[in-house]
Amino acid sequence: MRNILIALSLTAAALPGAALAQAPAGIAAGMTVKDTAGGTVGTVARVDGGFVIVKTDKHEVRLPANSFTPHEGALLFGMTQAQLDAEVEKSLAAAAAKIAPGATVTGTAGAVVGTISAVDDQTVTIKLASGNLVRVPRSGVAPGPNGVVVGATAADLEAAAKPAAPTK
Repeated sequence: MRNILIALSLTAAALPGAALAQAPAGIAAGMTVKDTAGGTVGTVARVDGGFVIVKTDKHEVRLPANSFTPHEGALLFGMTQAQLDAEVEKSLAAAAAKIAPGATVTGTAGAVVGTISAVDDQTVTIKLASGNLVRVPRSGVAPGPNGVVVGATAADLEAAAKPAAPTK
């Protein structure tokens, strides 16, 4: 269950505003988050509707507000800082592994636009259905439910594409 909550918060799934619960009274930016043994997990960076963004020593993590219990001026949380950081790193690694050559890429309109042909530290090269290649910033793609999602439509990518080099 813990992995699912973290994975959902990392992917920042778009949910209708009415579906989100409001944060309980008493949760505010700057509050200390502690584990059940009293160890510091992090600090509340901000509250976003029904979510609390906790800053640990390594990450900012978006978690459901109902994961916390206000207690003596702090918030209690069911994981230690090391456990939370480890789960975040595990989720980030799993997400990054999906962005690999051969992965199907879907555009913002929901249609398949092509497949990933190459990945480096800065860019992802997508081979479009037309055969043209387009490079997008690594930050412009994210793991999705059916492969990889790019923040553009097929038409946008075609307009930015360069014809593929002829094969020999």
